[in-house]
Amino acid sequence: MGDAALKTQNTGARRIDTHHHVVPDFYRKWLTDRGLDAGGLPIPVWEPGKALDFMDSTAVQTAILSVSTPGVEPASARGELQSARSMARQLNEYSADLARDHPGRFGFFATLTLPDVDGALEELDYALGTLKADGIVLLANTNGVYLGDPAFDELFDELDLRSAVVFVHPSHLPAPPVPGLAPYVADFLLDTTRAAANLVKSGTTLRCPSLKIILSHAGGFVPFAAARMAANVAPSGEGGEGLSHLRRFYFDTALSASPYALPSLLAFADPDHILYGSDYPYAAPPRSKAFTQAFDDYTGVDHNAVNRDNAVKLFPRFA
Repeated sequence: MGDAALKTQNTGARRIDTHHHVVPDFYRKWLTDRGLDAGGLPIPVWEPGKALDFMDSTAVQTAILSVSTPGVEPASARGELQSARSMARQLNEYSADLARDHPGRFGFFATLTLPDVDGALEELDYALGTLKADGIVLLANTNGVYLGDPAFDELFDELDLRSAVVFVHPSHLPAPPVPGLAPYVADFLLDTTRAAANLVKSGTTLRCPSLKIILSHAGGFVPFAAARMAANVAPSGEGGEGLSHLRRFYFDTALSASPYALPSLLAFADPDHILYGSDYPYAAPPRSKAFTQAFDDYTGVDHNAVNRDNAVKLFPRFA
């Protein structure tokens, strides 16, 4: 099917895209000046007009914008705190302006400054309180420190108090890549799985019951390996508790709506916790559209729920 079919199929559900990256020119330059890429992918050119064209071609009404890896964290990790804080603020204000200028078309997950927790807390307050961000984006690990580590407890406690939505995106593993195999190919999936497991094992999901945490790319290996991991990650050591906490996560379909991955995701996840994701523009339009079409063609799934209804429960302002 072509773009016209994507526009008309499942017409009861105009999609909400919870995995759509924002790459304004000033941020692209900031990254490239530092010699940074995105897990082996070059930093793409992104423009609001082209993003809207892509959204229209895939029946996406609203895209929740977020930065991809490496966020602003390399600057924070190197002690360039002011540079990281300034870039996070600029990204968040830019995204808020887009959401204001295109009502109903864009929302955004705010960028924070980990491992700079003090800066992250300050930016969190501004982004959620003043800019009205729809949630925040965090990388699975920062300098090898995974979400769920006690170093981030103060931030997660504050997020829980605010009943925030947290979008978890993978980053580089704290290990050398396999020669010739870019991190985004397989390491990203393990990175997300490590973060999910640590969030449960550390007791963070138990301590922060009001958090809504979205895992990228169908949760990496979480659905496939949940039974294997469950008892090991549960604070009590009980497999049932582990499965219960792993099922608290939300899962997006970005680059994962295949006839191989979907059966595992659908068998494991709470049906209300599966969300549409495109991974645009790091997933080039033809690749992203192929996965979207595979999802549209897949039977045995509530397309309207994944495309829209589940996201509306998280982001009711887009109803």
